[in-house]
Amino acid sequence: MQKKELIDITFPDGSQKSYPKGVTPEEIAKNISPALAQKAVAAKVNDRLVDLNRPILSDARLEILTYDSPEGMKVFWHSTSHIMAHAVKNLFPEAQFGVGPAIENGFYYDIDIDAKLSPEDLARIEEEMRRIVQAGETFQREELTKEEAIALFREKRDRYKLELLQDMEDQNPSIYWEGNFVDLCRGPHIPKTSMVKAFKLLSIAGAYWRGDEKNKMLQRIYGISFPKKSQLDEFLRYLEEAKKRDHRRLGRELDLFSFQPEGPGFVFWHPQGMRIYLVIESYLRQKLSRYDYEEVKTPMVLNSSLWKKSGHWDNYKDNMYFINIDDETYAIKPMNCPGACLIYRNSLKSYRELPIRLAEFGNVHRHERSGVLNGLFRVRQFTQDDAHIFCMPEQILDEVLGCIRLVLEVYQDFKLTDFHVELSTRPEKSIGSDELWQKAEQSLEEALKAANMEYQLNPGDGAFYGPKIDFHVRDSLRRSWQLGTIQLDFSMPERFELEYVGSDGSRHRPVMIHRAIFGSIERFIAQLVEHYAGAFPAWLAPTQVTILPITDHQIEYANQIYQELRKAGFRVKLDDRNEKIGYKIREAETQKVPYMLVVGAQEVEQSQVAVRKHKKGDQGKMSLEQFIHQLSEEIEHKN
Repeated sequence: MQKKELIDITFPDGSQKSYPKGVTPEEIAKNISPALAQKAVAAKVNDRLVDLNRPILSDARLEILTYDSPEGMKVFWHSTSHIMAHAVKNLFPEAQFGVGPAIENGFYYDIDIDAKLSPEDLARIEEEMRRIVQAGETFQREELTKEEAIALFREKRDRYKLELLQDMEDQNPSIYWEGNFVDLCRGPHIPKTSMVKAFKLLSIAGAYWRGDEKNKMLQRIYGISFPKKSQLDEFLRYLEEAKKRDHRRLGRELDLFSFQPEGPGFVFWHPQGMRIYLVIESYLRQKLSRYDYEEVKTPMVLNSSLWKKSGHWDNYKDNMYFINIDDETYAIKPMNCPGACLIYRNSLKSYRELPIRLAEFGNVHRHERSGVLNGLFRVRQFTQDDAHIFCMPEQILDEVLGCIRLVLEVYQDFKLTDFHVELSTRPEKSIGSDELWQKAEQSLEEALKAANMEYQLNPGDGAFYGPKIDFHVRDSLRRSWQLGTIQLDFSMPERFELEYVGSDGSRHRPVMIHRAIFGSIERFIAQLVEHYAGAFPAWLAPTQVTILPITDHQIEYANQIYQELRKAGFRVKLDDRNEKIGYKIREAETQKVPYMLVVGAQEVEQSQVAVRKHKKGDQGKMSLEQFIHQLSEEIEHKN
């Protein structure tokens, strides 16, 4: 008998083992450990995602993906979206399907169906999914020619898959069969439907085909799935908590802000919300002053020639608003950087003046589609905590390190200490030469290494004018939000012909660094509302103290306390309504005021205040001076 040819498989830990040519990842997983094989959902062969039953024909690097890993769960969720589509097709044979990807938490599928789906329909779809899961159907990959795939989906009258195929460059697209259901898909997928032990369809939303408002509105079903029921139960509890923390809901309940039909996507700040806004802005101004920034303000409306010069006209025009002034086209600024360039260019700079750090709380407008607007997270007008640093090439490292130190210091004060960093490189749509991009990317990488910061590489996700460092912060529910950014730009100074006179007497081109810590104040406040569940620490709270006289007899003393606290600089409210004290306390708790000072006959007689703390109740009696000292300490240390 002829000896079977062997191939070498290299595992993530660097170890190697020989297997017969044509071995599958599933067979290797079983060879390593039955427990591993049971959890395995897909594999990576030479960094390419494949199904577990795909034969390996040559020496390769192999990683078995399980549902315990983020990549493995993406495969798990993607497969569940197919199971859901199969169930929908069984119940609604006329249904046609758009796309059904895995997302950060679960999956969705866009469906074209005449009937408007209801919560009752979701229950029916779930029941049909259970039947498919129990049947233990296998996922089978088949590769076709493009012509064969077009013929298949034309026969099924699925115009969405046909459109995807027409636009597809791949001449050998793959399809996946799961029972009698077939879908156009790159894969990979889990081996069997029976791996999906627990799932829940969460909601229905509208979604334009391919995100284009000119296309038909499809029905998008969102869902979640897990290999264990306990994981689903935990996730549903997490969802309930997230609903309680939703900044849109808390924004209404705490009277922080609103959105009005007269200005969709444009936020109206109410007095309580504006207090938080101003506290954050004032806090950052003090930090910037200590880091030697100068604050500037640039116009809201600028001529189209500026945006053509900056590159925004070619790369960002669809997201801009335009107006006509004296028969010329002007744009409402979507970004602040071109204005900063004009300020720098206003006079010739010496190398002795660099670096120049210009900060701007710039109000910008961007045209976002109505379908993607989402409270304060996605608005059409917002304020960027922007800064633009102009420096010499040899100053890049120190300036980027200074930006990193500032970002970390600010996040520490807000108790946002759980984060990761990404380095994003050149996108497909960009401006500037290959040489400039390579130089910029190397500079940011050097700064991150000098700061001893771990980071992930995010290829192709840089800004169109330069690479960037992004800070992704996790909140109290461990959700990740992209906040701060540091972007290096060799291109903008070139476009605006920015110069400085060097020590050699010659003119040189400065480097521009774009830097934001919050990203936008609106988005940051939304994240803080959800992070703190509306119960802001005292230094941030819109109302820090509420004074609660028990009867009208204590109003005069309560008013004295109110005046003293105001004089000390606190944000304070006097509740002198003719209501029972229990009602006043409950309302202050509902409004999440950090401190309540209850004033009764004894407090007046003893010149004291009875202190209550939000959610912690009675803190005892003390003099007003003691309370002022205690609260001042808490605010100073941002506890």
